[in-house]
Amino acid sequence: MSLLSKLFGKSPPKAPEPILHKDFRIFPQPIKEGAVYRIAARVEKDVGGEVKVHQLIRADTRNSLDEAVEASLGKAKQAIDQLGDSLFS
Repeated sequence: MSLLSKLFGKSPPKAPEPILHKDFRIFPQPIKEGAVYRIAARVEKDVGGEVKVHQLIRADTRNSLDEAVEASLGKAKQAIDQLGDSLFS
């Protein structure tokens, strides 16, 4: 914990819990763009002792953060189902 955090009593933000889907970890991370949120997620999987990461970003947008999180999760699951490990190629 940093000195400033100790002085002002603020704790660091908690890392979001991943959503598991077929041995993949999905972290919905919509991107705020003006008044809307772009669908985006980080997809991870342990492959041969190494963490593989794919940053998924779509053109689709949603008006609320909750809608964007749900849509990001759905698009990530769809990509995993269609591409599997080749998502990291």
